Amino acid sequence: MRELEAHELIEPVKEALLEINFDTPPEVMAKLKEFWQTEVSEAGRGAMEDIVRNRELAAQKRVAMCQDTGMAVIFVELGQEVHIIGDLKEALNEAVRRAYTEGYLRASVVDDPLFDRKNTRDNTPAIIHFDLVAGDKVRLIVAAKGAGSENMSTVKMLAPAAGLEGVKRAVVQFVEEAGPNPCPPIVVGVGIGGDLELAALLAKKALMRKMGERNPDPRYAKLEEELLEAINRTGVGPQGLGGVNTAMDVRVEYYPTHIAELPLGINIDCHLHRHKELVI
Repeated sequence: MRELEAHELIEPVKEALLEINFDTPPEVMAKLKEFWQTEVSEAGRGAMEDIVRNRELAAQKRVAMCQDTGMAVIFVELGQEVHIIGDLKEALNEAVRRAYTEGYLRASVVDDPLFDRKNTRDNTPAIIHFDLVAGDKVRLIVAAKGAGSENMSTVKMLAPAAGLEGVKRAVVQFVEEAGPNPCPPIVVGVGIGGDLELAALLAKKALMRKMGERNPDPRYAKLEEELLEAINRTGVGPQGLGGVNTAMDVRVEYYPTHIAELPLGINIDCHLHRHKELVI
């Protein structure tokens, strides 16, 4: 049994949140530069140039890439051979608190969603998902999800008869209707199966993969490629200004489901695509 003090996670998670708001991973920057060079729409090409320049300036000046610095979402895979000493959830929220106050990131969380809507002033609480796994490590994926793209996300309860083509139509149509709102070029997470809430979670988890990392099941990997091609044929283009580069990637996760349903979650991520993996 390995013992781990909860407070040991505070600084690594804080630094990860700062990094994903300031720095662009090389594989994401490479994709953005590729889109800048290959975009056929003049307006879309200009938008891509602005996006790339903005990323470079954010890294140089250590400032946020976007005024919406997101709501913190943390996926925790806790090894069952790890004994956490202290309050793990509070430690993760303390990391968020320090990142957003010390890093001068915008606080965007309200304590009540419907009535008071009073800002918590430190971007807490985070949304934290826990999963118990084998081993003696703690794996975390730290993400900052902005509202523009999160608002352009949904769950649809399809009939099983909708099948593969029904899923394709639903995803492409939803992205096309979203248009410029999620700040394309986007990454699209798709969750298929489970039930209503699991389909949404699968779609969010799909966004946490690395750029170009395909589902290990060749059928779903093929679906990812087909959806990416179809979405880029919609003509939405960078920032909705038209063109051939609407999505950087599409990722699909699936889970067994009831015989009478076909849940479909769609979670869109903006071009910022802010997440980082830690193993402690």
